[in-house]
Amino acid sequence: MKKLYVLGLVVALFAACNQGPTRYTQNSPEIDTVKKLLANYDSKSYDTSMYADTSKTNYNSSKSMSPSETMEYHKQTDANYSSRGFNPEDQDFEMVVTDKGETWVNCWVEWKGTLAANGKEVKVPLHLTYRFVDGKIVREYGYWDPTEIVLTLRELEEAAKMAKEESQEE
Repeated sequence: MKKLYVLGLVVALFAACNQGPTRYTQNSPEIDTVKKLLANYDSKSYDTSMYADTSKTNYNSSKSMSPSETMEYHKQTDANYSSRGFNPEDQDFEMVVTDKGETWVNCWVEWKGTLAANGKEVKVPLHLTYRFVDGKIVREYGYWDPTEIVLTLRELEEAAKMAKEESQEE
């Protein structure tokens, strides 16, 4: 009976020590890739080397963009800002491996931009998530509330339109 008890204890200890593959972490090469991608964005380095050729990106939309279209999107929106980038404080990153074996990196960051037209500073919390295959990003999703930026840009457009109409009337 004593041998059976010891054998059961050994089996229990072995099972407790035998862990499967890591399914959640806050340190991984994939997280480092996302951090590099964010740093590239901040420095306006429009590098697509971290993406697979077939990668698709969706920002607040069901419309997908290719890696080159994503970089072009950033270049076009940059025209609205005298400065913009991610706040280096309070950034959270996690990597998870799903039940289907998919590797995803999620991050929660704060973006800050100063509108070129009026100097207004805007801060927006973002959630970005990336699916990786063989070390490359194959899917990217970004979610944030653009309301304050859209309304401010619309107000600036309307003011410019009214000023133009007034100058034409004179």
